Amino acid sequence: MKYKVIGGHRLSGTIRVSGNKNSVFPCVAAALLTEEEVILENISDISDVERLIEILKKLGVEVQKSGPTLKILAREIKNTSLPKDLMGKLRGSMVLVGAILARKNKVHFYHPGGDVIGKRSIETHLEGFKGLGVNLKREDLEFRLNYQEDFKDRAIFFLEASVTATENLILASVLGKRDVILKNCPKEPHIIDLCKMLTRMGAKIFGVGTDALKISGVEKLKGVKFRIGIDYVEVGTYAVAAAITGGRLTISGIDDTDLDPIFEPLKRFGIHSDFTKDTITIHSGKLKSVPKLTTNLWPGFPTDLMSAAIVLATQSSGVTLCHDWMYEGRMFFVDKLISMGAKIILADPHRVFVYGLSKLKGRILETPDIRAGMALVLAALVAKGECLINQAELIERGYEDVVGKLKKLGAQIERIDV
Repeated sequence: MKYKVIGGHRLSGTIRVSGNKNSVFPCVAAALLTEEEVILENISDISDVERLIEILKKLGVEVQKSGPTLKILAREIKNTSLPKDLMGKLRGSMVLVGAILARKNKVHFYHPGGDVIGKRSIETHLEGFKGLGVNLKREDLEFRLNYQEDFKDRAIFFLEASVTATENLILASVLGKRDVILKNCPKEPHIIDLCKMLTRMGAKIFGVGTDALKISGVEKLKGVKFRIGIDYVEVGTYAVAAAITGGRLTISGIDDTDLDPIFEPLKRFGIHSDFTKDTITIHSGKLKSVPKLTTNLWPGFPTDLMSAAIVLATQSSGVTLCHDWMYEGRMFFVDKLISMGAKIILADPHRVFVYGLSKLKGRILETPDIRAGMALVLAALVAKGECLINQAELIERGYEDVVGKLKKLGAQIERIDV
């Protein structure tokens, strides 16, 4: 699949924000911890969700999807082995490991796949599971976990503040008669979503929103109806789209997610935003560079927005140093922007100097990963002429209805099935 984009059109209008892609995986995993029905609302219509549903069905779980609503009934988990082929395509499937382990006391899985933007080791997950007293057997990229001792109280310190490892350990700890303390936990909105959902299911989790969580295990959890929070990465992405095209955009469906970590840095570039109870209106004047933009753990600037921010920097007058210390491969898509006419120097795998303002030209481009692919769409929106963006299916793994939303705002874009 490919996108054809004719640049030079100002974006304006209103779109509705989608549900947080990164909340779907842990919240779906949480549904495996109860025999009762779980209803999840505000689910994004993205291909990663479809793959996740495939995995659940292979585990023997009943799943129904109707629009943005997902109904899950895990009366029993018939299969404790996660399918190798689907895990290889979906890194988010890793959080199913903790849930299956908690429910069945054993699990068999493979190293997950996903975007190639760095080493993305699962060692933090494995060390955490061992800290819970789990027996680990590994053979190359194949792993087996099981409990071989009585449950005991545990305290685990994460040497790396890994979001998915924290989610996995929370899921693995909420069932059973013991206390588990997790230290050096990240505080991303999707971790908050997971803890809120589990608490409503009957879990006892203390310190939610801090870097230290205490989990007092319970015997069983009940079903729940839970609404996924908004996709703050999508909010930031479309804010950049409006700003670089000189448009004015209103995003509806906003909830109580703290968006300051996104909009405070964007404000420094000259992007202004007006908030109401459930909308944000984005407008901008002349865009200017910032001396340095660095990603960080929440509430820092999200790594998933760095690719979009680099495109923003190409359209801002001056020089910006963009630094993402988290992933070794995040910056490697900038050669595609350079081919379009951007002035960018790759200092090392984690840092680039971006010189604006650059006039971009249409090119044929290959999508390297979800976030970089969407960044190429942003660049195409301001490029002179036509851009063809190949492997657009990667973008649709993480962004809902890209073509429909951009068309509604006035972009000239079409989706071509190959």
